[in-house]
Amino acid sequence: MRQFPKKKKPQKFEEYAWVLDFIPYNIKGEPVVQGLGEVQFLLMEMKPKTDDISLGERVYIGKGKRDKIAHVNRMIKYEQLTGTAKTELIYNIMNAVKQQEERFVRFFNEAPPITTRLHSLELLPEIRTKLMWKIIEEREREKFKSFEDFKERIGRDPVKIIAKRVEKELSDDKRDKYYLFVKWKRGIVLDEDTMTFYVKE
Repeated sequence: MRQFPKKKKPQKFEEYAWVLDFIPYNIKGEPVVQGLGEVQFLLMEMKPKTDDISLGERVYIGKGKRDKIAHVNRMIKYEQLTGTAKTELIYNIMNAVKQQEERFVRFFNEAPPITTRLHSLELLPEIRTKLMWKIIEEREREKFKSFEDFKERIGRDPVKIIAKRVEKELSDDKRDKYYLFVKWKRGIVLDEDTMTFYVKE
């Protein structure tokens, strides 16, 4: 029987990162930027081209010409973030979530059970069993259309809910059994031609 090669899934490159901290001199005496990948929520250390970089700024790190970032040096763990970066993290996660409203509204509309006793919605901060059922009932009645629609019908800020979960997944060093948004269990690969990290599917 003839076998056809499996089609490779497209590589998911990060195109933007949010600046958590700018360090003029690291232990090697070089400037570095600590940042948060917008889609994969990877924590990273980047080499800047300029010192004109502000905390909370969204910088381009994708393929092609980059104005402010030369390249990504490496992935880092939560424990390696500076105090400033840890403080800025939740606000920048919220910024990243706001940029991807359609993605996260779809999550609230389609999030499935994980086991017969645990629903993925229950992993979110502020969501208990009673509120989980309210979300499920509301989305069965009519799909959520936006963050504002979710907030009006459920009475909770969806951006803060998602951001707090992402922060937990980043900071608990893989002690959590389940990961909804941070791709810890996927391979992280460096494309040496573009000096860009992506998640290997």
